[in-house]
Amino acid sequence: MTTVDSAVLVEREAGIARITLARPDRRNALGVGDFADLHRALAEIAASAEDRAVILTGSGRAFCAGADLSDVVPDAATAAIMRPINEAVRALHRLPQPCIAAVNGPAVGAGMSLALGCDLVIAADTASFAQIFVKRALSPDTGSSWLLPRLVGLHTAKRLALLGDLITAEQARDLGLVTEIVPADTLLDTAADYARRLAAGPPIALALTKQLLNAAFTTGFDDALDAETAANAVNVGTADMAEAFAAFREKRTPEFRGR
Repeated sequence: MTTVDSAVLVEREAGIARITLARPDRRNALGVGDFADLHRALAEIAASAEDRAVILTGSGRAFCAGADLSDVVPDAATAAIMRPINEAVRALHRLPQPCIAAVNGPAVGAGMSLALGCDLVIAADTASFAQIFVKRALSPDTGSSWLLPRLVGLHTAKRLALLGDLITAEQARDLGLVTEIVPADTLLDTAADYARRLAAGPPIALALTKQLLNAAFTTGFDDALDAETAANAVNVGTADMAEAFAAFREKRTPEFRGR
């Protein structure tokens, strides 16, 4: 286990990096310094060829209760406070490896943003979600205003953000925010199963696929075709593609190495 200072723990096993938000006494609410540590952990994972898939989860009964700003100096500039927070969110969005949120309990405010910033969201039946910002007299941050309309449509995003109501895991799944709901005691095993499948995949193709899909709502169709062509020009030159075709011919499981 690699321990990153404060509330961010990173464990590695068989190509899977598991990040645990570890402030259970505060329902894993993250201080500004904790977000900086999360950014460093994500940057380290992004640069590692050994880390092939990522799981993000919380300790105790909550996933993440959002940002903990209790230790922020009252007259501190908002931009200065948000800079390290946004850097962590940006690093999660740009992470080349596929990332799974294993949502074990409430994911509210910035915690909901972190969950939705992952590529797959596996929720325990005890999980819940809320855009709680408005109930704190705040507007959405940590990427929620960008993520929500793309995931659920504009009017549903407005309902979630303007009312700030807590929704269940089942309601989140019905809206398309959750990939799968499982019993709480099988959450990490289920997330690990997904992570193993992703870790066994071709890293370069997976990273390029994430880039293409993340750009889908801001890219015109013709530009998307060009980007797909450019991505596959890279893929065609990889040893992983040669391995994929060889494995198909030989009727065996391919072994991808990320090159």
